[in-house]
Amino acid sequence: MSSPLKIIFAGTPDFAARHLQGLIDSEHEIVAVYCPQDKPSGRGKKLTPCAVKQLALTHELPVEQPKNFKDASDQHKLASYQADVMVVVAYGLLLPKVILDTPRLGCINVHGSLLPRWRGAAPIQRAVEAGDAQTGVTIMQMDEGLDTGAMLAKAYCDIADDETSSSLYEKLALLGPDALVETLGIMAQGNADAQHQDDKQANYAHKLNKDEAVLDWQMDADILERKVRAYQPWPFAQIHLLDDKQQIQRIKIWQAHVIAGDNNIAPGTILMADKDGIKVQCGKGALCLTKLQAPGKKPMAVTDILNGRADWFITGTPINGQD
Repeated sequence: MSSPLKIIFAGTPDFAARHLQGLIDSEHEIVAVYCPQDKPSGRGKKLTPCAVKQLALTHELPVEQPKNFKDASDQHKLASYQADVMVVVAYGLLLPKVILDTPRLGCINVHGSLLPRWRGAAPIQRAVEAGDAQTGVTIMQMDEGLDTGAMLAKAYCDIADDETSSSLYEKLALLGPDALVETLGIMAQGNADAQHQDDKQANYAHKLNKDEAVLDWQMDADILERKVRAYQPWPFAQIHLLDDKQQIQRIKIWQAHVIAGDNNIAPGTILMADKDGIKVQCGKGALCLTKLQAPGKKPMAVTDILNGRADWFITGTPINGQD
């Protein structure tokens, strides 16, 4: 490295904090940390700092929390740090061109996919849901588009057959910081080689929502099995069923696997409910649910669920509760 870079870091969740820690442990200098304003959290709705702010304060780094960058005062404040580069990881605020152009080397972003595949808000979850065999992180030069900037580096990661979004998140959180520090070292030497993205190869990772968490049994079993893994830790794949009091019970699905079904039976029909799992017919094949979480309860193996709520899962009946 020719000389350490002066860095402004911007981020919010734990994933971003892992990258900030990687920079703190490197030879580079963190001149300021940007994060969103504190938000109410918990039953008491107490204002709580995000993971990035908590880490920054632990290391006595300057913290800035502008609402946005529309005010000239916020723009001037950022410029006053005279940073070489701004590193952005899951920040959550759009950066206007004036901010993108302020640092000497511009702004770079760590994105949790192999761009141009899975631009957008939920690249980790959508990669699992789609059944991708591989993903990774991309370090890119930011522009005014959404994850459209030129790519500076990529680090690759295989997606296991039993991968959840939670486990893949952990893999990428370990992979990203090293790739980031290595890229910054190359930038410090003036040897960065930015590669333009092929927009024709791009697709978009839409943000998850609660509505899509309710499984549609008309879909094939292998698609639903991937959704079960993709929607952990939020919003969790769910089945909604009517209990004997005609109340909707929202059951979260923690584990499931694909089994043979009977395509002559209506999708959503319970084929069997025993110690091996709750088998539900899908559009093609069947899904065997083996670990569930009832409202107000901890996740439990199917045997424990059936011991107390066998009446919810009667063979030959449909899972057909609706909101």
